[in-house]
Amino acid sequence: MSVNSDAPDLPEPCGSTEDEPGATATATTAPRPAAPDRRPGGFGALLTRLHFYAGVMVAPFLLVAAVTGLLYAFTPQLDSLVYDKELHVSRMGDSVLPLSEQVAAARAEHPKGTLTAVRPGSGDDTTQVDFSLPELGEKTHTVYVDPYTGDVTGQLTTWWTSTPLTTWLDVLHRDLHLGTVGNLYSEIAASWLWVLVLGGLVLWWRRRRGNRIARHLLLPDRSAKKGVRRTRSLHAVTGVWIALGLLSLSATGLTWSTYAGANFSKALDSLKSSTPYVSTSLTDANAADPKSADPAAIDEVLKAARDDGLSGPVSVSVPEDGTTAWTVTQTRNLWPVGRDSVAVDPTTDQVVDRIDFADWPFLSKLTTWGVQAHMGLLFGIVNQLVLAALAIGLICVIVWGYRMWWQRRPTRADRRALLGTPPARGGWRQLPSWAVAVGILAVAAVGWVIPLFGIPLAAFLVVDLAVGAARSRSIPTG
Repeated sequence: MSVNSDAPDLPEPCGSTEDEPGATATATTAPRPAAPDRRPGGFGALLTRLHFYAGVMVAPFLLVAAVTGLLYAFTPQLDSLVYDKELHVSRMGDSVLPLSEQVAAARAEHPKGTLTAVRPGSGDDTTQVDFSLPELGEKTHTVYVDPYTGDVTGQLTTWWTSTPLTTWLDVLHRDLHLGTVGNLYSEIAASWLWVLVLGGLVLWWRRRRGNRIARHLLLPDRSAKKGVRRTRSLHAVTGVWIALGLLSLSATGLTWSTYAGANFSKALDSLKSSTPYVSTSLTDANAADPKSADPAAIDEVLKAARDDGLSGPVSVSVPEDGTTAWTVTQTRNLWPVGRDSVAVDPTTDQVVDRIDFADWPFLSKLTTWGVQAHMGLLFGIVNQLVLAALAIGLICVIVWGYRMWWQRRPTRADRRALLGTPPARGGWRQLPSWAVAVGILAVAAVGWVIPLFGIPLAAFLVVDLAVGAARSRSIPTG
């Protein structure tokens, strides 16, 4: 639900020829009976103006987010195509080599760096061995090993297990490769998307009063053959169909944004709903060894985790030294998500701590599900296709919104304008004082929690009031 300069009950602009091609205003045309004033007042007028200006300002950000998100949705297929040699084996064997031998093969190929994590391969997937290097910062150097032969199939610089292509598309979607400044674009888009969606739903509901049956709310108006009525119908109906998905994307996008995400994390902490992690402290002084962790211990560590019930794909985190336990965590992203985790003492090969995904706080599980769904991983190809449909739908809604703005421009010879006239200001004056007070408090609270909703809104209000005051002073008084 994006740019819409059309008030829910606003008559079409003078001089518009949208629905009657060839009809022109002449001096001999019989005057039409005066139509009743259907312009919205109070809340409707205020919401229309907010929806219009929010769409004009935020739609470009949403358009970029939709296009980059559409590209990112299919990164699993793109990775398999571009990095097939690194990610997959050419031929599966009957049995896999011990994981310690695979790690040794990776170390022989890449002797530099500190071993930090290993993701054992199975089926046609290669084993991934991560090494940290100071010059790589948060990124790691990943060596890919055939688990059946021990041959190294390739090496890549990865970011949180993501390939260079996935990382590039992720950063493009997140900040357009502009760093901190770029992060503002994606957070503004997520901060305003839910406002536009909910506002658009309310406006469409108000416009369809008297015809609020499913066919009229969910299907385009077939009586509108062309012009702004048809465009508005396509804009609104498409928005209705994708509204729930867009609200989900807005919410999940905000959870890992810079400013609103920080507030969300504080809220989870206060509710004791943060993601839990196993304790890796080894309290037994006899077991603690200050020397570096021995990579050869990975076989017994993995066996202990498997014996304790950790099935499916896992990641083995290698500690910096012998005073810290090894961690083995499930990495299943498909539903049902697997995130069970154990800490293993390498000197005794015993599990010293365990946390199951089933025992996570509900809000923490909900956040994980939402993030995986946002990334297109939770339900596999179905999830990806839904994301693609949402992105394409949002692009169409935005284009139709701007088209309405163009179609509503005055075309009469003495009133020509490049674009449609914005909805009139001052709708809030028709609201009861208690409604204004409650609204201000609610908006202030939301703006505090979601700063990149509150700050742009405040800036818009200041500019709008200044423009309105300037125009009122320029009107001559008689």
